[in-house]
Amino acid sequence: MPELPEVETVRRGLSPVMEGFVFDRVQLNRADLRFPFADGFIERVQGSTLTRLSRRAKFLQAELSSGERLFMHLGMSGRFTIDDGASADFVHAQNTNPKHDHVIFEMSSGARVIYNDPRRFGFMELIAENEPYRLDDLGPEPMGNGFNAPDLRAKLKGKKCKIKAALLDQRIIAGLGNIYVCEALYRAGISPKRVAGRLTIAEAENLVGHIKDVIQDAIKAGGSSLKDFAKTDGDLGYFQHSFDVYGREGESCNKCKNPILRIVQSGRSSFYCKACQR
Repeated sequence: MPELPEVETVRRGLSPVMEGFVFDRVQLNRADLRFPFADGFIERVQGSTLTRLSRRAKFLQAELSSGERLFMHLGMSGRFTIDDGASADFVHAQNTNPKHDHVIFEMSSGARVIYNDPRRFGFMELIAENEPYRLDDLGPEPMGNGFNAPDLRAKLKGKKCKIKAALLDQRIIAGLGNIYVCEALYRAGISPKRVAGRLTIAEAENLVGHIKDVIQDAIKAGGSSLKDFAKTDGDLGYFQHSFDVYGREGESCNKCKNPILRIVQSGRSSFYCKACQR
């Protein structure tokens, strides 16, 4: 499932052709994705201006001139592509099947923005003005100033769960996922099996710095290309080629040459080096 860097990469790709432009035409090719579309979805979006396209955790958030907000989640196989008329092959550059083009936004910028999702685990939710949404209760963004060592340590105080599980709790940090938690813990030298509440302030400082770094590195690289993820121009990201531990079970640690181990925590794979992470 796309994580924060992948979603941020998509946002940056969509922004130039969507932000500040009018939805000239909205086309839905089915009644639902993971969830049904809101009543009057087409009428409520079509004709409005997308005033701001942002990201909250792993969601895209489109603020509309009507005052409503459109939240979009890519699910496991969702991707946006842009047809700007420059190339007939551009939209399906990564062999996407047109029968899975479920939503098409025709923007006043001249671009057609197409949402393709074979598995339909993604969704779009239209939230009325001043209506609360579940994202309003999330923790701070890992790249923001609100995410810092004192705040993290305070939230972890007394927690008996493992640090890996705590970092995946969206109420503590918004948007962190399995891949980049594994990578950040490796860089910080902290075992995923450590009890969250026992982190020292020095360890928290170190961990916060590495979380910010690994996210920034992944964004610069265009995200990872696990499974179906693709950028809006169809090119795959390449940060996966820089993974230190994720998906590298049995391979040599880049620091000490001991084998990378894999354990299962809360149903998810954790990759780490027993020698370098304590």
